Amino acid sequence: MPTDRHIVLFDLFGVIARHQRPGALAKMAARCHAPTDAFTTAYWACRPPYDAGRQSAPEYWTAVLRSLSVDVGLDVEADTIEELRLADIDSWSRVDNRMVAYVQSLRQPLRAVTEVALLSNIPADHADAFLAAQPWLHTLDHVAFSGKIKAAKPAPAAFLHCVIAMRAAPADFLFVDDREENVRAAQAVGMNGHVFTDRDELAAVIDTWLPARRPT
Repeated sequence: MPTDRHIVLFDLFGVIARHQRPGALAKMAARCHAPTDAFTTAYWACRPPYDAGRQSAPEYWTAVLRSLSVDVGLDVEADTIEELRLADIDSWSRVDNRMVAYVQSLRQPLRAVTEVALLSNIPADHADAFLAAQPWLHTLDHVAFSGKIKAAKPAPAAFLHCVIAMRAAPADFLFVDDREENVRAAQAVGMNGHVFTDRDELAAVIDTWLPARRPT
């Protein structure tokens, strides 16, 4: 059963942060001397264990390169894998400043009933870079990165991690994600859910979901 808490649980990429930088995969493919389409297929096919914290960055990139029939042991040195890793992190580094400001506004005094948390599919090394570059993340009530918690959306374990970590009930949460399958997965564990399209629509949904503001 829900308590009197109201926790807005945000996805990161496609909501607060931008999707991958256009052209990034083509540049990484060129570094591997691979066609962009083949590289893109390998990049995503090998991604789930990396996102879920079951592979390190070198293990992930070795798997990508091997799937492209690149002889990792002979033709690719450690610095090449590190170059790909850093390029990948940079490609996911952009945020939507208007959304960052909105997220922070939810924790202002007039919104004192609101807690704000984040649940993102992101490898552990990407998460470390994001935490270092975006200090506002440290002001949230809870931050869960898949590579750190060893569970990635839409697996129920990812959502239940937030429930347990925040000592809340699933119905206390409004989960916001731009991917419908993730929102459905959150709803399946008992959370409220909203498929994100833009800030104004989200603000209206949150204003309706929250209890009336206390008078000043």
